[in-house]
Amino acid sequence: MFDFLRRGTDEVVETKASASGRVVAVQGAGRAAWSPRDTVSLTRTGFAGNPVGFRCVKLIAEAAAALPLVLQDAERRFDSHPVLSLVARPNGAQGRAELMEALYAQLLLSGDGYLEAVGGEGGVPLELHVLRSDRMSVVPGADGWPVAYEYAVGARRHRFDVGAVPVICHIRNFHPQDDHYGFSPMQAAATALDVHNAASRWSKALLDNAARPSGAIIYKSADGQGSLSTDQYERLVSEMESHHQGARNAGRPMLLEGGLDWKPMGFSPSDMEFQKTKEAAAREIALAFGVPPMLLGIQGDATYANYQEANRAFYRLTVLPLAARVTATLGHWLAGFSGDAVELRPDLDQVPALAAERDAQWARVAGASFLTDAEKRSLLGLPAVAADE
Repeated sequence: MFDFLRRGTDEVVETKASASGRVVAVQGAGRAAWSPRDTVSLTRTGFAGNPVGFRCVKLIAEAAAALPLVLQDAERRFDSHPVLSLVARPNGAQGRAELMEALYAQLLLSGDGYLEAVGGEGGVPLELHVLRSDRMSVVPGADGWPVAYEYAVGARRHRFDVGAVPVICHIRNFHPQDDHYGFSPMQAAATALDVHNAASRWSKALLDNAARPSGAIIYKSADGQGSLSTDQYERLVSEMESHHQGARNAGRPMLLEGGLDWKPMGFSPSDMEFQKTKEAAAREIALAFGVPPMLLGIQGDATYANYQEANRAFYRLTVLPLAARVTATLGHWLAGFSGDAVELRPDLDQVPALAAERDAQWARVAGASFLTDAEKRSLLGLPAVAADE
């Protein structure tokens, strides 16, 4: 009962930890990993079921995965290195482009990308594998930082503990309301995706029932009775199905007789401005992903002077920031295995879309006589000393 008297005399062991770590752990306890628009549903409706979302993800992932990569330290750029060999052939089933495309696609679809290092104890891993984001969950510790990752397939689970050099590399987009998971462009575009998918379903239904009038046929006989006989009703239904239903009968005029009157009960596509709504939804999807609408074939876009400017803006504003962030994290993670202070980055000099910009930059830096050679190389992103010096 006198333990409280001895609390002040116990030696306090100082530990380094984030001041907000414990607050993060309490705040995040019990929260769902994903928003109500979960990754599986968004992938199904926004990627597999929507052409604009599919093309946006493919366009960014393929462009970023195709960027040439260079590995360098403070003194030279490497032509051969274990890290370069691993990235060039990460596993037996994938090359660099396939692995990086899968990683970028996971980031775009879910906001998170996970890479697993296999083998190579005490050195560079023997293989790299991209793990599906919807199967991975973060296990936070008492201080709020991840202590493990759990990968679940059905009822089977595998736990990856976070060690000094973790075997899991977690790359995530910024999320203002989640401490462990990233925010995907697919979530930002979810409302526009719903509108675009609904418009596509409406268009399909319009083709299937183009001449089935969205209204009512009212019958009034000469004696004031409002009901058809059985034979009259069956004949009317048969004529409607055979002459006024289906895509081949679209627009066929209807001839009414015998007291039949047509009362429209719906809006036409022009009244609903249907096509404009669908194009606006497609534009919002492209906006969320950072893809110029012109590159997707969306008409009416006058933001860019021409296709070349749109392509340059696509690389400069979307592809390169994503690729630079991912390759920097990947290079830092692999450097922990190799022990070398190296940097992995895209080679901007080999990007055709930026050739004009790079030529102008090289000419401008080369003409600056007040700069030393080392300063010029630094401005161009090159090591301070040439490899052959």
